[in-house]
Amino acid sequence: MKIIVPMAGIGSRLRPHTLTIPKPLTLIAGKPIVQRLVEDIVSVVDQEVDEIAFVIGPNFPTGTHEKLLQIARDLGAEGKVFIQKEALGTAHAIYSAKQSLSGPCVVAFADTLFKADFKLNEKADGAVWVKKVKDPAAYGVVKTVDGIITDFVEKPKDFVSDLAIIGIYYFQDGEQLKQEIQYLIDHDIREKGEYQLTNALENMKKKGLKFVPGEVMEWMDCGNKKITVETNAKVLQYEHEEGVELHSESMERINSKIIDPCFIGNHVVLKNSTIGPNVSIGDHTVIEDSMIKDSMIQENTVVKNAMLSNAMIGNNVYFDGKFTTVSLGDFSVLK
Repeated sequence: MKIIVPMAGIGSRLRPHTLTIPKPLTLIAGKPIVQRLVEDIVSVVDQEVDEIAFVIGPNFPTGTHEKLLQIARDLGAEGKVFIQKEALGTAHAIYSAKQSLSGPCVVAFADTLFKADFKLNEKADGAVWVKKVKDPAAYGVVKTVDGIITDFVEKPKDFVSDLAIIGIYYFQDGEQLKQEIQYLIDHDIREKGEYQLTNALENMKKKGLKFVPGEVMEWMDCGNKKITVETNAKVLQYEHEEGVELHSESMERINSKIIDPCFIGNHVVLKNSTIGPNVSIGDHTVIEDSMIKDSMIQENTVVKNAMLSNAMIGNNVYFDGKFTTVSLGDFSVLK
C-alpha cells in the first residue's frame, strides 16, 4: 500500500511559526504533525505500507526533503517527494504525485490528526474518513444509505448529513483516481478556479464505484495557533493514558515541578519552574523561573521569568518577560 500526503500549503493561518518550518513539520509532543499522521494511518489500514509520497511546495526550506524521507524510512517505507509548482486545488495536489497513484493507496492531507478504532474495509472501492460534527455547513460532508456513500456535498446550506470529511481517503486502485483527475485537468473542470477532489470522487461514484465511511473518534486540527495548542494537549492526554514515556532521561530538573501530561525533550533544563499540564518542550530548551501550562515550546529556546498559558513559541527563541499567551516564531527575541 502507498500513502500520498499533499502538504504544499504555506500554512498562513499558523504564522509566524510556518515562516521557517512547514506546518506539517511542526512538532506536536515531540513529533512532526505529518509523522503522527502517517503513523496513525498505518495503524488503521493494517497493511504493509511500502511507499510514502509527499507533495510539497516549490519554496519549502532546505532540508525538508530529507526530513520527509527519514519519516518514511522510519516506517519501513520508501519515501518520495514531489513538487506542486502551483496551488490549483486538492485534486491537482494529488496529481502532482501521479507516479505513485497505483494500487491500494491512502491520500491524507497533512493538516489534521485523528484517533480511530475502525479497520479498513478492503472489499470496498474506497473509503472516506469522516467525523460527526455539530455544524456541517462549514465542511464537506458525505450522505450515506446502508453504509454506502451516496453523495459528496461541499458546505451544504441545508442539512443533508453531519458526517464531515476530514481529509483522508482510501482508494483500492489509485490508477482510477489518477484517470479521473486527469479528466478534470484535460477538460479544465474547476470549482472556484481549482481542480477539486470531490469532483473526481463524484465521477467515480457515478461509474459504480462504492465508497464507505470510516468514522473516527477524534479529529484534531492544526490550522492556527489556538487549535494547534489544543491538539497538542489532546495528543499528550492520549499518550499519557497509553503509557507512552514523555520525559527524556537527559532532562535536568532543578527545583522544578512537572504536572503531567507533558512532553520534555532531550537535554532540556528546568530550573525553579512549574511545567504543566499539557506542555510540550523541545530538545535543548532552557526554562527558568517560570510557570507554564497549556503551551508548546520548540527546540533550542530559552524562556525566563514567564507565566505562560496557551502560548506557542518556536525554535531558537529568547523570551524573558511577563506576557502570557504569546505566539513567537523561530529566532525571535523578546525581553
